[in-house]
Formats: sequence, structure tokens, C-alpha cells
Amino acid sequence: MSKSNNQELTPMRKIFYTWIPVLIVIIDLATKYWAQNWLQKQPNKKIPVIGEGVTFTYLENRGAAWGMMQGKIDFFVILTAVLIVLFLVLIARTPSQLRYRPILVTFLMLVGGAFGNLYDRIFRGYVVDFISFDIIRFPVFNVADIFVTCSFALLIYLILFKYSEQDLYFIPLFGSKKDKKDQ
Repeated sequence: MSKSNNQELTPMRKIFYTWIPVLIVIIDLATKYWAQNWLQKQPNKKIPVIGEGVTFTYLENRGAAWGMMQGKIDFFVILTAVLIVLFLVLIARTPSQLRYRPILVTFLMLVGGAFGNLYDRIFRGYVVDFISFDIIRFPVFNVADIFVTCSFALLIYLILFKYSEQDLYFIPLFGSKKDKKDQ
């Protein structure tokens, strides 16, 4: 193993990365504020961004994607809060070696995106969505959704292709480091 892969992220350096979810939440809330205060008031509710294929379309989502589970805000608040806590625990448990930086950043992006939508559900009672792919039948979404979706896809990639099962000992699903050494 190369020396650069074994270098440690100091606790302060690990804390430094908290700017990632904070920035995601700021961008998400700012774009939702814009959508609610400008886009919602436009006479044409579909503002072309890239031709007619991608538009800004204001939507108050009181459920999940594709309009599923409408009105189940309490369920989504609890589910999202539990997932955020789970990922915060995983962030705290992530080893400090630099080689774990990709998974650490991925966890932080998931937390940022999840918190953006959690904020909406708690303080608005719905999630503000406004980006629409009209080329295909795809649900209207927002910046937080982009980070949740992309970071979840990245997490799957990292688990399948970057890290071995032994590397992921800090994730309960993969067991503990002691268990892996005993095998």
C-alpha cells in the first residue's frame, strides 16, 4: 500500500469536510426560495431551460417521487431523520485514512441532500420541486434530490468496485474488523 493511501485525516481535517453538507443545504434552500418566490408567480408555469426538454416547473410535493404516498409527511420526516442519523454515525465511524475520503464525502453529500428535503418537510409541510425532464416521464425534482440520487449511485459504485468487504468493516452490514481478521 502506498504511503499516500495510509495517511491519516486528522480529526480537525475530518471536521473540515462538514462544509460539504452545509453548502449543499444552502444551495438547495436558495434554489427552492427562488422557485417559490419567482417561478411560482410566472404566468407560464413551464420555463424552458434546455429547449422544451428541460424546464423549470414549480411543484409542491407532499409525498415521494411520482406522487407516491401523498400526505405522508410524518412518515418521510421520521424516515429521513433516521437515515440522517445513520449516515452521521457512518461518518463518525469512517476510518481516518485518506483512502476513505471518497466514501466520507459521499456520506456527507447524502446527509446534505437529505437534510435539504427534511427542512422542507418540517418547515413547509411539503418539498419544493422545480426541475423537470420533459423529454422522459420523470418526476419533478430539486437540488437536494440530485445530491441524494448521485451520492447514492456513487455509494453503490464505491461499495461494489472501490472497496473490498474488509475495507468496509466500519459499516455494520459488513461486520467488524475483528470478525474479518478471525476468518
